[in-house]
Amino acid sequence: MSDLPDVLDSLVIGAGQAGLSASYHLQRRGLQHVVLDADAAPGGAWQHRWDSLSMHDVHGVAALPDAEPPGEDTGRANVAVPAYFAAYEREHGLPVVRPVRVDRVTEDDGLLVIRAGERSWTSRTLVNATGTWTQPFVPRYPGMDTFVGEQLHTHDFPGAEHFRGRRVVVVGGGASAVQFLGELAPLTDTLWVTRRAPVWRTDDFSPEAGRAAVALVEERVRRGLPPASVVSVTGLALRPQEREAERLGAYDRQPMFASVEPDGVRWADGRFEHVDVILWATGFRPAISHLAPLRLRSPAGGIQLDGTTAVADRRVQLVGYGPSASTIGANRAGRAAARGVAEWIGDTAGLRPTPGGA
Repeated sequence: MSDLPDVLDSLVIGAGQAGLSASYHLQRRGLQHVVLDADAAPGGAWQHRWDSLSMHDVHGVAALPDAEPPGEDTGRANVAVPAYFAAYEREHGLPVVRPVRVDRVTEDDGLLVIRAGERSWTSRTLVNATGTWTQPFVPRYPGMDTFVGEQLHTHDFPGAEHFRGRRVVVVGGGASAVQFLGELAPLTDTLWVTRRAPVWRTDDFSPEAGRAAVALVEERVRRGLPPASVVSVTGLALRPQEREAERLGAYDRQPMFASVEPDGVRWADGRFEHVDVILWATGFRPAISHLAPLRLRSPAGGIQLDGTTAVADRRVQLVGYGPSASTIGANRAGRAAARGVAEWIGDTAGLRPTPGGA
């Protein structure tokens, strides 16, 4: 990549599903760019998932552009998906540079300067595809620091066998919590707590339902609100492998406790439950702190988007953010981001670049 220009057409941060999709479409349009990835190897967040997560468990991985997706029978997700991403990078010659952890993005004379330690790149536009995996969210409750047992987040889940023989409280109302309970309940005693009662989906999740759910999340980011997860509007469903946990009562949800004590958790009404482990399946937040110098946040607390374009700075595209956090949404967002980059460069140059694809 030594023949790159001093000023790139675009720079992509992150080589997960959204970043690879964006790079593919930028390359098709003939736009000079690089992809900076913080990991030492391909695979995005998938390479960090727990060993017991199989391809059968992940509700499918959408195909990257111009490629077939890995099948459900391809074993562990943290092996199959990284291998799929690595092969895709090679086959399409995508310009990925790793490991590079971006510290901040600043502006200089109308251009964007992307900095990683002592290294820097200058670009006309930016596609941010950093996802959420590096920003696990754990809420604060009184007494958490006094707990003598183990506290873990989804980010650090070591597999169900780690918890055998210990009483585990699983905190969170999303798909990860449901899956963890499905694995844990047959091995050990579990307790499930959530802030709100879960909404169970009783119908089949059709493509139409998926599009409607994504549209609701899109509406939030269009208004500049912090993005919500897609599952928060689709509802939850049990898979065949979770039926044994259901039979054991693992999904008899309890309201959220009020405080943590050294050997358990206590509710506002005084009820106490002894637990050995607190598993925080409480989600993630967008990894966007490096964008702070650009002042993209709206007064509502999120980054307002028009499609994938940041309203506050139209040089910036966000993919893997909000509605495009799913693998299906990430592919569509990658294509839209490349289009947004091409339109910005064409407008500022007084002409339209000839696209290599729609």
